[in-house]
Amino acid sequence: MLVHYPDLKPYNRHRVEVSSVHELYVEECGSPDGLPVIVVHGGPGVTGVINSRSLFDPSKYRIILFDQRGCGRSTPYAELNENTTVELVEDIERIREFLQIEQWVVAGGSWGATVALLYAQQHKERVMALLLRSVFLCRQTDLDWLYQSGASRVFPDYWEDFVRPIAAEQRQNCLQAYYDLIHSDNDLTRMSAAKSWALWEARCATLRPNVKTVERYSEPHRAVALALLQTHYFVNNGFIAENQILENAKQLAGIPGVIVHGRYDMVSPLEASTSLHNLWPESQLNIVRDAGHAASEATIVDALIRATRDISRRFLDEDDY
Repeated sequence: MLVHYPDLKPYNRHRVEVSSVHELYVEECGSPDGLPVIVVHGGPGVTGVINSRSLFDPSKYRIILFDQRGCGRSTPYAELNENTTVELVEDIERIREFLQIEQWVVAGGSWGATVALLYAQQHKERVMALLLRSVFLCRQTDLDWLYQSGASRVFPDYWEDFVRPIAAEQRQNCLQAYYDLIHSDNDLTRMSAAKSWALWEARCATLRPNVKTVERYSEPHRAVALALLQTHYFVNNGFIAENQILENAKQLAGIPGVIVHGRYDMVSPLEASTSLHNLWPESQLNIVRDAGHAASEATIVDALIRATRDISRRFLDEDDY
């Protein structure tokens, strides 16, 4: 089984101003002359995970990571103003122009896959290939699965903890109820709701219970941004039309892609990736039989690294190996 490449430090760090409000943190790792790849992190509301650097051979790839608006090291933190999916997509294009890259590989997992797909559909000529994990299409059915009825039947004990902060009469729309709690003027209400929100996702994210994942998501600073941004995006259906990605799947024609998805993904069920794969002939779907949603699961890591190797072989000369 393949494991992460050794950790590496960025050789360049940038601050990229993308609006009068937002400035993005961007970093470059690996080989400056390598195959360029931009990694779009999940969430919304988390950060460019450091382990994402180590999914790519640093001698073959120019690895670009960034924190989306309101996330991680981008500023201002947890800012919702001028923070929509259209703007996230255009931020990726601004980063490409800033780094003077003609074309690149675009990688993304979960919400990052959502944004990566929207970018590829909007800027097809800039995308050499797509590498997607745990595709999330942000349809109403996807939101209902996680926040209303679906995962709740797989994890009824965890669900009880999730709905506890919500009044009984508001549980017919848990997403809206959490939005109201997390945007409350009461600091204690807001923090308690944010931690409950983050804990629910962390518990659903892995096939086997993972204490590190739960601790990482539940850390107060991270939980607040995660909950604020996710509720902001999801009460607005991701700021995209219903079923937009699948209806525009023809825009992906000609772009090669690899989709990695855990069979037992309880955050974004496998059906999302199979539906996309069936409409995108150039895609390869790798169903990981013993994994859930998280990028940290060993068999997901193995599948992703195999995919990054295959993509680099496709675009680099054999002499580079």
